[in-house]
Amino acid sequence: MPRTPFAFAALLLTLLAGCAAGPDQPATAGNPDDPYERTNRQVLDVNLALDDNVLRPVAVAYRDALGPWPRTRIRSFLNNIEEPTVLVNNLLQGRLEDAGDIAVRFALNSTLGGAGFWDVATDLAGTPRQQRDFGQTLYSWGIPDGPYLMVPILGPSNPRDFVGSVANGFLNPISWFLPIYANLGRGAVSGVDEREQNIEALDDLRRGSLDFYARLRSVWGQYRDGQLGRTRADSSNPDVLDDPGEK
Repeated sequence: MPRTPFAFAALLLTLLAGCAAGPDQPATAGNPDDPYERTNRQVLDVNLALDDNVLRPVAVAYRDALGPWPRTRIRSFLNNIEEPTVLVNNLLQGRLEDAGDIAVRFALNSTLGGAGFWDVATDLAGTPRQQRDFGQTLYSWGIPDGPYLMVPILGPSNPRDFVGSVANGFLNPISWFLPIYANLGRGAVSGVDEREQNIEALDDLRRGSLDFYARLRSVWGQYRDGQLGRTRADSSNPDVLDDPGEK
């Protein structure tokens, strides 16, 4: 679920503007899956400015204030809250065995794991955490990706996966019973924790890229293909170290 309603509103404005103006024709020659590259690059510039001035400093302060042990406990708790969403998506994708494993994980971690602060299910039941989202569910139903999008604040996506990220927030019954400020707070902490985990990775990616936009698009596409269990015909052996800006 988007961590702020402004991200959703900003994306809608971006899409409406893009649809009204038509595809960014000069940018389509390099990548036909990215017809709005010019607009996407502008959104990325805004995202990077926000990250440099707000998100990364907050993530660094979060790391400095809390050591690895408390951060791991918080991350485990947040992951446990998301388990019902994973379970529902497994059911929607017809993964009944995986759904059963998630039910066991949630029950064990919510009880023996102290509301999820400890992941005892992996050790006791041998049921590691799964990653399932509604974007994957839509993909399993045959919904195509659509054009590549750089979403304000949230980063790389496409129309199907963005709709999926919004729907995920409504698929979790836990969020139905929490007040709005609790859901917003959970989303904010989750966003800070995720940014903290990727401080070095994003720093290295930016420093080592001739064209950060193109490389981020490539790395995200390969990562998402892996989550979908998809191998593209034109990238049977993708290398996330390849820099499209060098071509």
